[in-house]
Amino acid sequence: MKPPEECANVEDVRKGIDALDRRIVALIGERSRYVSAAARFKTSASSVRAAGRQRAMIEERRGWAKEERLNPEVIEDIYKTLISYFVSREMEDWQNTSPNSP
Repeated sequence: MKPPEECANVEDVRKGIDALDRRIVALIGERSRYVSAAARFKTSASSVRAAGRQRAMIEERRGWAKEERLNPEVIEDIYKTLISYFVSREMEDWQNTSPNSP
């Protein structure tokens, strides 16, 4: 993958974007495995939801977005979607494995 400043044409750019997107999807898959692991340590449905942790995560990612000169609102929207998806998966994992689940 060529660095953006070395791209000679739009095809080089597209190849770079596709390669990055592949890595992003792989990282989301890795994140998913951590979320599944976290379910083992949760003691209640509210600990799975962890509303305070969600708020703190969003704020931290907004800061990271600013550092990268990205729109924090867009990054917040992306993470809210990811968090919602992963909380629902973690809840399923927790309910299926925890003796504390209903």
